[in-house]
Amino acid sequence: MATYIALCNFTDQGIRSVKDTTKRADAVKEAASKFGAKMSQIYWTLGPYDLVTVIEAADDASATAFGLAIASAGNIRMQTLRAFSKDEMAGILAKMG
Repeated sequence: MATYIALCNFTDQGIRSVKDTTKRADAVKEAASKFGAKMSQIYWTLGPYDLVTVIEAADDASATAFGLAIASAGNIRMQTLRAFSKDEMAGILAKMG
């Protein structure tokens, strides 16, 4: 499974219904399996992002479909980053020769 970090901000719609954010997070966690993904962590944060999530997915296409489906609900805007573990990075570096 590949790991992704999503940096999220509430939209106007999302902040108007912010009292439901933890309920929405539970629904998102359940929906992830439909896309072959898992939202393993979610944090509500201070600073430039309102939420930071850790997502595991089979591949980029699965992670992208999951992210698009969640964002299309209109409560958040999301930037998704592919994250590499230490072992994955060692493999990448080994290919450099």
